[in-house]
Amino acid sequence: MLSLKGCGNLGKEFKYRERQGPSAYHPGAAVLFRSNFPFETLRPYEVKALNGDVVELLKEKISQEGKVISEDILKVDSFLNHQIDPVLMLKVGEEFARRFAQDKVTKVLTVEASGIAVALMTGLALRVPVVFAKKKQPSTIGSDAYCGKVRSFTREEVVDIVVAGSYLGPGDRVLIIDDFLASGEAVRGLIKIIQQAGAELVGVGTVIEKVFQSGGEYLRKQGIRLESLVRIGSLSGGKIEFLN
Repeated sequence: MLSLKGCGNLGKEFKYRERQGPSAYHPGAAVLFRSNFPFETLRPYEVKALNGDVVELLKEKISQEGKVISEDILKVDSFLNHQIDPVLMLKVGEEFARRFAQDKVTKVLTVEASGIAVALMTGLALRVPVVFAKKKQPSTIGSDAYCGKVRSFTREEVVDIVVAGSYLGPGDRVLIIDDFLASGEAVRGLIKIIQQAGAELVGVGTVIEKVFQSGGEYLRKQGIRLESLVRIGSLSGGKIEFLN
């Protein structure tokens, strides 16, 4: 038994079993990496975040801090993809890990840069490596790299993404994680990389899905499992319409 003293509700003893195969998820597994973090020093919001329902917390954050730029673009850079709320991301990662706990994930894959925080927390909870596709091929990656192309919806440009061949290969069961799903361009680029590597895609997890755009529909029609924590149906008139 591993005792996490001084962590309040998070400090309850639980068995830390040796991992049997990939992605042996334990609720609260990330606490292992902050066992000296005193629960008493948490701010009220952090206590609420750690003990609350992550979907409702995300919707609350989006409602309070999200800014509708246009009928297609929602800005949430105060907590998700510029400034990061680490406590909320911890909960998000654990929720993805819970949903994919039975899928024997061996790698979490995302694309730089805004997907890294969410992917890292998911990998932490699943206890598997996190790989992020780099934009443009650096000189440190050899010729055995896997490549894809991604069109950025917000930047209106096409970029190359690349993953070193040594970090992904046959036998890997890959979970794609990203912050947003809109047109699905980033996910399609990552899927191509997975296919080049001969790995297997187990599913896609996204923090926010803009349902009124085509990405989610495309993935579901392809039979790809998609887990979206928050689904937004419309941004019309500057109002955020949640579908869940």
